[in-house]
Amino acid sequence: MSILRLESVTRTVELPDATPLDILRGIDLEVNVGDHISIVGRSGSGKSTLLNLLGLLDKPTSGAIYFDDVHTTALSSRKRDRTRGRDVGFIFQQFNLLGGRTALENVMTPLLYASGRQFWRRERIAMEMLDRVGLAHRAASMPDKLSGGEQQRVAIARALVRGPRLILADEPTGALDVETGSTVMTLLDDVAEASGAALIAITHDVNVAELARRHYRLDRGVLTEVDTAPTLIVTAPDARAITSGAPDPSHGAPYGNGEVSK
Repeated sequence: MSILRLESVTRTVELPDATPLDILRGIDLEVNVGDHISIVGRSGSGKSTLLNLLGLLDKPTSGAIYFDDVHTTALSSRKRDRTRGRDVGFIFQQFNLLGGRTALENVMTPLLYASGRQFWRRERIAMEMLDRVGLAHRAASMPDKLSGGEQQRVAIARALVRGPRLILADEPTGALDVETGSTVMTLLDDVAEASGAALIAITHDVNVAELARRHYRLDRGVLTEVDTAPTLIVTAPDARAITSGAPDPSHGAPYGNGEVSK
């Protein structure tokens, strides 16, 4: 069953006094229930721009994006925000935990935007999620008292606490050592699989990509499916693509499910 589908999606940025920059070109991708997909690409290949489109934070220049077979471009901003907050969870490289709040309070944060039983049972739900990632005993700890691996596990719990159907992990192990990163990714895969959520890891780390069951390479805005985790192509990216993409969703975006702006 398809959750998310991209058909011939492009993203172009108009630059002053310059040729328009094609960041993404003819992207086709179908994400099904329970998928674990890796997308590997160099800096400047369009990964951040693609993440924004997958997470309904941006609209394509052309082509179509469907979530549950609903054409998302036709949705109002409010409906897009509601869909993103309810069905999409984000995990970032820098954790983005709220300082001055305990691990439990950080995990509870997305539930403040929920309704009904999720809202009224938010503390219990958050504690259960912390327990699933093995951190129930650290519920009262502040972020600065947690190790890098523990902070990322809190971020995973926060992203999953509302039961999203799609999890987007943006360089999820970039701030961790290799061993801790491997442990965190295995945990994320296990929890996502147990909940039936689809997981997309966008990364330049081939070790992270190897854990996925479907593999893609993004190079110069073109997405290609490959049989195994790809080795990065050694080509210089378009320098303009590094600075001209859509904004990084970890900086000031209106987050709902597991997303916290700085």
